[in-house]
Formats: sequence, C-alpha cells, structure tokens
Amino acid sequence: MQTDLSKYNNSWYRPAGKLKIVLWIIVNFCFINNSLSIINSIKISLLRLFGASIGSNVLIKPSVNIKYPWFLEIGDNVWIGENVWIDNLIKVTIGNNVCISQGAMLLSGNHNYKSVTFDLILGQVILEDGAWVGAKAIVCPGVTMCSHSILSVGSVATKDLDPYSIYQGNPATKVRGRVIL
Repeated sequence: MQTDLSKYNNSWYRPAGKLKIVLWIIVNFCFINNSLSIINSIKISLLRLFGASIGSNVLIKPSVNIKYPWFLEIGDNVWIGENVWIDNLIKVTIGNNVCISQGAMLLSGNHNYKSVTFDLILGQVILEDGAWVGAKAIVCPGVTMCSHSILSVGSVATKDLDPYSIYQGNPATKVRGRVIL
C-alpha cells in the first residue's frame, strides 16, 4: 500500500462557519500576525471578540499566528513571543504564568501516516501553570506540559512532560529537575 493524497478527505472537520473563519483570517492578518507593534489591548479584545478566553496581564508580541481563537484558553500573566504559531485546530489551554518564547509552535493536528488516506488526527495541547516553551520548540498534538515544566530551545515534545522537569532534544527527553528558588 502507498499513501494516496487524492483520497484525503477532512470534510468532517468544521471548526466554524465559513464567514467566521474568513473574518478571523482577515483580523489575524491585520492585527495579530502582523510585524507592527499593535497595541496589546487591541489584540486581546479582538481575540476575545472571536471567542478566546484570556486572563489578565497577557502579553502577545508581534507576528503571532493563532489558527482559531474560539479554541484558545489563556490564563493570567502569560507571555507569547514573536513568531509563535498556535495551530489550534481544537482546544489549546495555556495556564497561568506561562512563557512561550519566540518561534515556538503549539500543534494540535497531525496526520495518520499509517492510513492510505493520510487522515487528520487531533490532540489537545495543555500548558499547565508555570510551563515554559523555549524558542523554536515544538509541542506536538495531545501533549501536556505539566506544572512548571520546561521544553528547551529547539526541542520537540512528543509526549507529556513531568512537572518541575526540564526537557531537551528531538524527541525531548528529561535532562534534570527544575528547582525554583
């Protein structure tokens, strides 16, 4: 057997109505995924308008790309760095005091490489309180970064990260505990 992308069909996946998606694409392009320093409160208001749940003291830097804000939940005191890509095809939950560094990716979708039709697979991403996603690190679908875990620069989390632990590499492995003084 071989993969046959001509048979790929994700018509079952409908994240919202077409008008809502098109409006979001325009707003995202103009205000969120934009290299200009748009006032942070405007970004937050627009994300909330489109259904995101966002706590207080959230900082969203320029050029952040958010797929569908209605599948996004962000706690308090969260930093989201430049060029972060939140590919939230389903719910992505970001706890309190979380840092997502520049160029990081949160991915909630993948494809079934074992299927001839390369079917879409979805998995929620959860970043618990105090988690830190390093620059250019990737959190894969279905992964939970437990409380105060760290995914270091350029690493790829393919499975859950233990609390108060530091992970590194591709795939990320635990290298030591995290001690907060």
